[in-house]
Amino acid sequence: MGTIKLHIDDFEENDYLLIAIHTTLEDYRLAYFLNKYLGVQLQKQEEDIHIQVKENQSSFSLYSFYDKEQYVTWNLVQNKNEIVIQPKEKSLNNLFSENLQAIETTIYLLPELKKVDYFLKIENLTEQENLFIETLKKLKTIEKISLVYNIDTNSIKNKNNLIF
Repeated sequence: MGTIKLHIDDFEENDYLLIAIHTTLEDYRLAYFLNKYLGVQLQKQEEDIHIQVKENQSSFSLYSFYDKEQYVTWNLVQNKNEIVIQPKEKSLNNLFSENLQAIETTIYLLPELKKVDYFLKIENLTEQENLFIETLKKLKTIEKISLVYNIDTNSIKNKNNLIF
């Protein structure tokens, strides 16, 4: 009997589409407009997405909706989060220890896409290309959104951050 070889590439198929959203809206306001214009029911999840960065942990808000009729999962997640890093005092006799201040920094869910404010991840949309095209058209009609476009998921370096 012959040997069957499985390649890891056979299992790396992307079953989601990713839309970049540029806006100044807060996450809850954006979720409201998406619900209104797209006819979905995004709800804030109790658990945020947590990413470990060096010694600090950052969390990103997540809104989700599962469409039972079309078997499609919608996820809205923020890309930027501000965190405060507290400096560590190395020694009490340090001349500059009084000047140590907390540093505010921005952490990104996908660092290679720093200009994107939010991502709309649509899962299980493989057979429904019309729904995707309609979604992009509707997003472009929302006045508070300045830019919307599709992201090639093969070009993303930190794909693990999109597993939620």
